[in-house]
Amino acid sequence: MTMATSGSAPGATEQQHFAGPLSAAVANLCQRLQPQVSSRTAAGFGEVLRRLSAPLQVAVAGRIKSGKSTLVNALIGRRVAPTDIGECTRLVTRFQYGTVDRVEVVFTDGSKQVLPFDPGGMIPAELSVAFDKVSHLEAYLTNAVLRDLTVIDTPGLGSLDAASVSRTEHVLAGAKHRKPGDEDSEESTVDDEASDKLDSTSRNAVAGAEAVLYVVTQGVRADDQQALAAFTAATASREAGPVNAIAVLNKADTIAPESVEGAGGDVWKAATMLAEKQAQTLKPRVADVIPVIGLLAESAESGGFTTADADALRALAELDDAILDTMLVSADIFTTWDCDVAAGTRVRLLEKLDLYGIRHAVDALREETELTAGALRRKLLDASGLAGVRTRLDAVFRARADGIKAAAALASVTALAHASGDAAERQRVHDAIEVLLARPEAHALRLLEALTLVASGAVSMPEDLTEEVLRVGSSGDIGEQLGLKGRPHKELAAYALERAGWWRSFASFGATPAQSRVAHVVHRAYFLVWQELREQGGVS
Repeated sequence: MTMATSGSAPGATEQQHFAGPLSAAVANLCQRLQPQVSSRTAAGFGEVLRRLSAPLQVAVAGRIKSGKSTLVNALIGRRVAPTDIGECTRLVTRFQYGTVDRVEVVFTDGSKQVLPFDPGGMIPAELSVAFDKVSHLEAYLTNAVLRDLTVIDTPGLGSLDAASVSRTEHVLAGAKHRKPGDEDSEESTVDDEASDKLDSTSRNAVAGAEAVLYVVTQGVRADDQQALAAFTAATASREAGPVNAIAVLNKADTIAPESVEGAGGDVWKAATMLAEKQAQTLKPRVADVIPVIGLLAESAESGGFTTADADALRALAELDDAILDTMLVSADIFTTWDCDVAAGTRVRLLEKLDLYGIRHAVDALREETELTAGALRRKLLDASGLAGVRTRLDAVFRARADGIKAAAALASVTALAHASGDAAERQRVHDAIEVLLARPEAHALRLLEALTLVASGAVSMPEDLTEEVLRVGSSGDIGEQLGLKGRPHKELAAYALERAGWWRSFASFGATPAQSRVAHVVHRAYFLVWQELREQGGVS
């Protein structure tokens, strides 16, 4: 999986790599402004520069027991995030690329301590330090997936532990709910004279994740909606939207197919239909809701499924149909039934695959008796739905990392300037940003801004036009942008040109001033699509 083309900001004292030209342009802006602002604001800009050259920061969030850490392990391809109850599940953990595998405990005073992995290669569930003094964990892994994506595992929302919930809300909401001058009791130790260091407002201004993968189960609750509404891309006061948020319907195998009308008794079809309904409920906060079976994905992808497991499943496949059907009615029956496969082995299979995975594996072995352990693992991985999640991550996050990171960085720059309390400095930063956004190549940032305004309801549009703005701005695929996926090239070009003209007319004659700003951006988006199609296919 590849990221957008890398680039570097001219004038950088050392070679830096960015997600693309927009991020490089924002980095250049920060470097130009640093000598023109206060030392404290300049230090904040330095942190923005660091984040711009870092991989995209994606927070995995959701309610307690929604299976977040299991999904994190599946995405990373290694069982390293603790999934059992323990101190570490109450902390934010950042998984990022490193040349040496290690875990660092980061304390609230900024100091760090190296933490060894447990004998199983996981972050230990319990810490041997003063827990109330810990800010978060940094896990460095020699893992190719993490080269262009930092995954942030968060404590569950809805936990009785208020401190854990607060940590998650801090990652999700960044500094949106903090005003310049607000102080954090644990982070307000910065000396006012030490202006070359970040104060608490500045730290919070760059603390938020840039994108969120939100985990839901069968029921979307009010606090799920609230958490998504609170999410911002690195403090920009940009609410979660289809550019920077995806939801996954985890534990899809636990959905009773008879509870979903039209599923025809098929569990996966029921999960897909329920995910579509949840997407409508969460719209426009998320780009999509994707069904997944996190446990199955973790076991198949992270090396948890072994040859011994395959052999045990092969033995189960040889049982009489009626006996096996009875055993798979419930976990208790499955583990206590008298059969040739040891009870302990069945408990292990249940922990790795659950009843749905066991049934799927047995059916696959009965259909192909010579199936190898490796081939069976791949079938289980296919059945987990993880590929669908990764595909959407690529389409929504990775392919747009440049725009997402640049927009988040500009938001942080704005927040830092506002926090300075210097009106001249604030105006200087505002003017520099406007000059950057006026460039033709910055249209992607304008489109993200327009999409956010419409998705959040800040600019009200008729429902059909809202749908169109969301569609145009939420996909990198031209067919999806136009709502004509799979249609002939000439038809796409003609439609793009027609809609470009319509939106230009709407901007001039039918829109409110706020709508007109959005309409001009959408007009240009359609025009650029038409231009691209013309260059690709010789459309006149």
